[in-house]
Amino acid sequence: MLQELKESVLQANLDLVRNGLVLFTWGNVSQIDRKSGLVVIKPSGVLYESMTADDLVVVDLEGKVVEGRLRPSSDTPTHLEFYKAFAHVNGVTHTHSTFATSWAQSGRDIPFYGTTHADYFYGDIPCARALTKAEVEGEYEKNTGLVIIDRFKSDKRDPMEVPGVLIRSHGVFAFGRDAHESVHNATVLEEVAKMAFITENLNPQAQRADASMMEKHYLRKHGKNAYYGQSCK
Repeated sequence: MLQELKESVLQANLDLVRNGLVLFTWGNVSQIDRKSGLVVIKPSGVLYESMTADDLVVVDLEGKVVEGRLRPSSDTPTHLEFYKAFAHVNGVTHTHSTFATSWAQSGRDIPFYGTTHADYFYGDIPCARALTKAEVEGEYEKNTGLVIIDRFKSDKRDPMEVPGVLIRSHGVFAFGRDAHESVHNATVLEEVAKMAFITENLNPQAQRADASMMEKHYLRKHGKNAYYGQSCK
């Protein structure tokens, strides 16, 4: 079932290691097949170096295992909430990458300091609030997703325009049109987090870059009149 998608999601998970975003089993990637409404996700606690496509787990949007001999990632309920809330998100990545997680542990949004940031993220990268004690003791992973969704909705922001988010005291979630794009965005988020950290250490009074610079760099790559890269014609 969904063998081609399993192979693709496997490679996306392995890219977490190749891109230096994870240690041990500290992350996971999934992708939804919108036609069937099924999600392929990494199995829980399985080492990347020994993982095969057949180890990946297929679940429905309620979290029921449809295919797979292993348990799905413990973060599966979080991924599922994103797929239910955001119809244009088809890939989700979760990591505890060093610099981005440090911002999450500090409880801070990552400010827009320059054009590298603006090439991918339209404005500050948000940090969602910490979960309450009741939320942690309840459906923790589902509530993690709901807290992030609430941040996007309260800010009236599109997760495809800001395809990454931090959650306080936890780590990183990134989004994409597929699993590979979500890993790509998680990788860029880590680099942007690193740059912002260095920026503030070099200049504790650093100010956000001008909004016109953000508009220019984001829209030249993602706007309706984008001109970055090559034409598909």
